[in-house]
Amino acid sequence: MPGAGINTEAVRALRDETIDWRFKGMPASASGETVGEFLSGRPTLREAGFTGPLLTLDDPAMEHNLRTMAAWSDEHGLKIAPHGKTTMAPRLFERQLEHGAWGITAANISQLRVYRAFGVQRILFANELVDPHGLEWLSGELDSDPDFSFCCYADSLRGVELMASALAARGGTRPVDVLVEFGVSGGRTGARTVSQARAVAAAVAAEPRLRLVGVSGYEGEVAHDVEASSLSAIDDYLNEFRGLVAEFADSGYFDGLDEVIVSAGGSAYFDQVAEALTRPWPEDLPVVPVLRSGGYLLHDDGFYRVRSPFGREHRLSGAESPFRPAMRIWAQVVSQPEAGLALLTMGRRDVSFDQGLPEPQVVRRASGALLELPEGDCHLSGLADQHAFLRFTDTEVRVGDWIGFGLSHPCTVLDKWTLIPVVDGDEITDLVRTYF
Repeated sequence: MPGAGINTEAVRALRDETIDWRFKGMPASASGETVGEFLSGRPTLREAGFTGPLLTLDDPAMEHNLRTMAAWSDEHGLKIAPHGKTTMAPRLFERQLEHGAWGITAANISQLRVYRAFGVQRILFANELVDPHGLEWLSGELDSDPDFSFCCYADSLRGVELMASALAARGGTRPVDVLVEFGVSGGRTGARTVSQARAVAAAVAAEPRLRLVGVSGYEGEVAHDVEASSLSAIDDYLNEFRGLVAEFADSGYFDGLDEVIVSAGGSAYFDQVAEALTRPWPEDLPVVPVLRSGGYLLHDDGFYRVRSPFGREHRLSGAESPFRPAMRIWAQVVSQPEAGLALLTMGRRDVSFDQGLPEPQVVRRASGALLELPEGDCHLSGLADQHAFLRFTDTEVRVGDWIGFGLSHPCTVLDKWTLIPVVDGDEITDLVRTYF
């Protein structure tokens, strides 16, 4: 397969975009400047005129996470195709690819079109693709770019039939590569039984417009905590997954392939996935184990802080330094209507709240002094559309103060922001454009 890549010129061209009213939190004084012009002035977070609420990404933390995951993956013989839905930011895709990512994972056709607009060359489509218009567009992309590498999932005979019909109608020259998706009862997509997966594999192998290249799954649907019983259930699923790969190989489905893709791995149990997918395979089976973890780049101060293998005991060596949270949102105190309660300029329109509320961590006074908040004294009791309810006991909180919050679950943070400052301390090092 061709190597992974991205159109660096298209990414660099993002610096030519004009800053204006479309981008919340950006300084009014920057309106009319391009991103590149704004950055050339070496702006700072405190002095540039940003307004709240404001999401920021920590540059050193992201670099640490990129290096940590790359080194650990290399040490254990894994490839990583990080799920791009987490950020939908071509500049961050570029950084992940620069740190050795095998490709980028997508979940729907709209994401796929964004990736291709920026020249992403290897895409793992972690979903079924049965829409005829989407397949027609995809077939055209494959025909027009021989270096474009793509694979998607299939989990039903009906899905295989719809894919084949749409591709036949277009008459493209390149087949679409397919992974049989193996799921679990009560989970998301994926064949529910081994016998169903066998039938799907046979149907794909019999269709000349499709090419069976591997097996995929998602262990995150097996369990949702890190209890011993949950981790054991994940091991059982992954062992069954391995057996399916071996069975398909024995059936000759992978004969003649240079690569057999076996892919799993969210951001919570990728240590177990690594352990399962890197155990010895038959010598003549060219397995490429691919993790699809997306949360590692930004990590968080909630969901992944507890569940990520690098934040708890994990099974494989390496990565003794855990991931670092790279997201922080700043909101200003605008009201103290009663004792022990402050209202801030941040709400459900700005932050995630599906896997825990934001965590108050620091306060910046009007003087510019930055102070750590005492652990356990401040917490959010709720979010309205545009307000946060901060409860506190002994901490001094004043109208006009800025509170910096750690966030949980990056997948539901960045979709609320289209231009995000990247910071190193107080210095703005980049502005990241997202395309949700």
